Amino acid sequence: MTAAVPAITSASAASAPGARLKMHREGPVLILTLSNPAARNAINPSVYRAAAKAIRATSGFRTVRAIVLCGEGEHFSGGGDLRRLARQRKLPPAEQHGHIEALHEWIMAIEEAPQPVIAAVEGAAMGGGFSLCLACDLIVAAEDAKFAMSYVNVGLTPDGGATDSLARSLPPQAALEMLLDGAPFTADRLHGWGVVNKVVPHGTAGATALEWAQRLARGPFEVQARIKQLVHSARGRSRREQLEAERESFVASLYSDESGERIKEFLSPRKKRVPDEGSEP
Repeated sequence: MTAAVPAITSASAASAPGARLKMHREGPVLILTLSNPAARNAINPSVYRAAAKAIRATSGFRTVRAIVLCGEGEHFSGGGDLRRLARQRKLPPAEQHGHIEALHEWIMAIEEAPQPVIAAVEGAAMGGGFSLCLACDLIVAAEDAKFAMSYVNVGLTPDGGATDSLARSLPPQAALEMLLDGAPFTADRLHGWGVVNKVVPHGTAGATALEWAQRLARGPFEVQARIKQLVHSARGRSRREQLEAERESFVASLYSDESGERIKEFLSPRKKRVPDEGSEP
């Protein structure tokens, strides 16, 4: 049975030009790497589907005892591809529904996985990249990492469970500051709020996350799975309900004039980029 994960790995790693999902094993730990470094590891629907498939495939394998999610190179992920979203506005909204459903299946796969899932964050985690971090069970961040709910900057509402994760983790004022302002937050500030678990020196987030994952992998598999289930089921509104609400809001936002204008402005070569601002939601 253990051969199934490597088989999925090689197929998924080449699933999409530009943005790819790389996978490899470090003993009992499965490492998923977002690979699109030229675009701050921007992600797309093919990556969503490959990641959800890979995580779901491990659920029945006790040889995979923990999962680490990271980005290739200097950043975790700048989020979604704004150029794709700009093109998407010319296509039927139903197609974008399907793309967000694929992202949300990835989010649900993380929550429903029996293994602990750790995000290892270097550089930028913006928009959808930040949503992915929040979906993970634990977050290890470099001291100079930056996090931003940058959707609002291009006239979009969040997807990927962001509103759900922040509403569960923070007081409304803190969650709304992050969601309404769209400005970057430091790892230290999020650590103070309990959103980030560990802040480590630059360049060591991946190694620290792997070391933690290896330690967790030595724990009792079924007990850890039950602990995850208990924590997630103890909350009020289901994540599925919140994901569906986010999907409807995101699609409505994407096809609005406001978002069209803001995406066009953001992609304009005349726009002066702010280094810490994240390139995509």
